[in-house]
Amino acid sequence: MYLSSRNKSRSPKYPCKPTTSNDLIRVLSIIIVLFALPFSAKAGKYNPLSVSPQETIKTHDLVVKDTSRQRDIPVLVYIPAHNAPSPVVLFSHGLGGSRRGSSFLGKHWAARGYVAVFVQHPGSDESVWKNKPPFRRQAAMRKAANVRNTLLRFYDIPAVLDQLERWDKADGHVLFGRMDLNRIGMSGHSYGAVTTQAVSGQQTKRSKTTFTDTRIKAAIIFSPSSPRKGNPKQAFGKVKIPWMLMTGTKDLAPVGKVDMTSRLAVFSALPPGDKYEIVLYNAQHSAFTERPLPGDKERRNPNHHRVISALSTAFWDAYLRNDISARQWLNGHGPQTVMEPKDRWQKK
Repeated sequence: MYLSSRNKSRSPKYPCKPTTSNDLIRVLSIIIVLFALPFSAKAGKYNPLSVSPQETIKTHDLVVKDTSRQRDIPVLVYIPAHNAPSPVVLFSHGLGGSRRGSSFLGKHWAARGYVAVFVQHPGSDESVWKNKPPFRRQAAMRKAANVRNTLLRFYDIPAVLDQLERWDKADGHVLFGRMDLNRIGMSGHSYGAVTTQAVSGQQTKRSKTTFTDTRIKAAIIFSPSSPRKGNPKQAFGKVKIPWMLMTGTKDLAPVGKVDMTSRLAVFSALPPGDKYEIVLYNAQHSAFTERPLPGDKERRNPNHHRVISALSTAFWDAYLRNDISARQWLNGHGPQTVMEPKDRWQKK
């Protein structure tokens, strides 16, 4: 944070005493910013994992009613304790998941001062497999990964954003006045990564950003993947906003035929400027969730969640809060302080 060096004629005896109404306004503005951004450069050495001991969060189950499609979209909202309008980050779950998945991220982001909205997509959520016998669950999951559900997901995100705008203005609602909707981030894992890519800049094979929502200012993609048709450069070569990609050396999904070549090709295809990728050594597809998935053969590395939380938070701070210290941490040696030796980090 940079403070103005103007008005150098102020008496050195009282360096902080406001002498005019403009000085008073300036001092009050600084105080408000300092309280609204408790994890910025003012705290000294930047640490994206630190949270205030006094910071508590609240969670609310809400439903977005998209009347145009006659579709109800459940969301779980993590809300910071303070009342200042906060940046908003969305999360889209993977195939067979729910709004309650990857809660370690929702809790940490909210504790860092973000309103975190975890979206559940009917048709490709946990309802697909929950009432099925174990031997039929994989087939049910494969059947749910279809074009119809993909498109439903793509249109769920703007529907949720529209509803957030209405809730923010609804006096008496739990989200009334709580969101800074000029600072919106989008994220998702696996099928949710496909959703995130589509709404934050990926082009179709006809070179159109059909599903891009310009309200989204930055995106984090957990387990990215290249399109099955067309080439990665055509799909990702014109992404305009900051992207962070996270994957692992063993990031293979139990459903689908996405291999590591597909995942790693995304970063290579992105244009330079505010683009990042972390490849976690030995991380499986479930590394970005709390629960192991069918086929997991190794124990979870507890440091993976630490890396994921740190890098994602620094990214949000840098590009949704314009926090200079967060950007310096991200572009300097900060990532190496949480990574393990065999993790791979790159940026462009």
